[in-house]
Amino acid sequence: MVKQKGNLIIGQSGGATAVINSSLAGAVAEAMRHEEVGEIYGMLDGVQGLLQEQIIDLRAQVGTPDKLEKLKRTPSAALGMCRYKLSEAERERILAVLKKYNIRYFLYAGGNDSADTCHRLDLMSQEAGYELHAIGIPKTIDNDLPEMDHCPGYGSIARYLAMATQDSGIDTQAARLVHPIKLIEVMGRNAGWVAASSVLGKRHEEDAPHLIYTPERRLSPERFLQDVQEVYKKYGYCVAVIGETVRDRDGKTLGTQAEPYLVDSFGHKYYHGPANYLMGLVIKELGLTARYDKPGTLQRMSMLSASEVDLNEAWEAGAVAARRAIGGETGLMVTLLRGQDAKGGYVCNFGVTALENIANTEHKMPTSYINSAGNFVTPDFLEYAMPLIGGPLPHYLKLDRQEQVKKAVESSGLA
Repeated sequence: MVKQKGNLIIGQSGGATAVINSSLAGAVAEAMRHEEVGEIYGMLDGVQGLLQEQIIDLRAQVGTPDKLEKLKRTPSAALGMCRYKLSEAERERILAVLKKYNIRYFLYAGGNDSADTCHRLDLMSQEAGYELHAIGIPKTIDNDLPEMDHCPGYGSIARYLAMATQDSGIDTQAARLVHPIKLIEVMGRNAGWVAASSVLGKRHEEDAPHLIYTPERRLSPERFLQDVQEVYKKYGYCVAVIGETVRDRDGKTLGTQAEPYLVDSFGHKYYHGPANYLMGLVIKELGLTARYDKPGTLQRMSMLSASEVDLNEAWEAGAVAARRAIGGETGLMVTLLRGQDAKGGYVCNFGVTALENIANTEHKMPTSYINSAGNFVTPDFLEYAMPLIGGPLPHYLKLDRQEQVKKAVESSGLA
């Protein structure tokens, strides 16, 4: 019998993804395999809840295969989340709670800011001489964590937006006589990975999206209007996808003349996005009716289009984190690395990197993934992203409108 060393706790932080609960399930499943783990706790609402000792027994609640599988496919964050930066005094309070519950394995699922929290707790426990094994589980739809090929959560939002853009394009084409211009504003913070994913359902040149604008490139309103007008003249309608923080030539986020409506504890500023502003320009300057869609949090955590690849990789990321912590490692974040199988196909391998390599940094799209005009993506991006979305997308039927007109004219005897 292996001597019990202590208890394990896991929390979720930041904006929930469609697969963050899969990482939770994978971590619990792995922890249950190890006799040296006593209780398996979940902290409610991340470290903010842990401060108040808001803790539940995960072994009791989800400790069966059927419940773990159900948890894997549950949207959003089952434990609840927070965006909370701990003060020095609060870190001391957290340490006291960890000692009280004999927690020796600390797992935290999140992105850049969560890695920072996990890193600080790891350093503090070492300084206090308290044995704690802290491991981060990557999570972000923004796909902007360094040291890894991609992040759990990205494959699912990519699939969601690819399908949503397909559908929106068909609808905009159908309604082109009424409102021919559609703008879709998407998440992604300061990186363009999410906006770029809207292209993954495009099969023909005339299909949506026609234009993609990412935060990596500056965009002048004049250039935007020119692009839209050119597409409209060519196809009679236009669908443009815009990252939420696309900036103008001066580096100011488009449409943010006002102050941010929110600044969180990590200093991230939230503005009303650029789509509404750009829609107004289209109407005013081009005289075309335009509309905009903003999927909001639906795109981030919906299970409607969850990628099976993403779900399975998220599970394994959680399992790797638990395994590393229980094995005695600390101060690390699990990483997802791209590999190839014997036939040259995509496989995901798992590694680790130091938490400080992740904390408060961003990995943006490489130049090779954005075209020279800055208004679309390249084939290199397609090759990168397609394996992550979990299989083929819907292939819709499209009527040949020109052929129908030709036959009608011929049958009338007017040709």
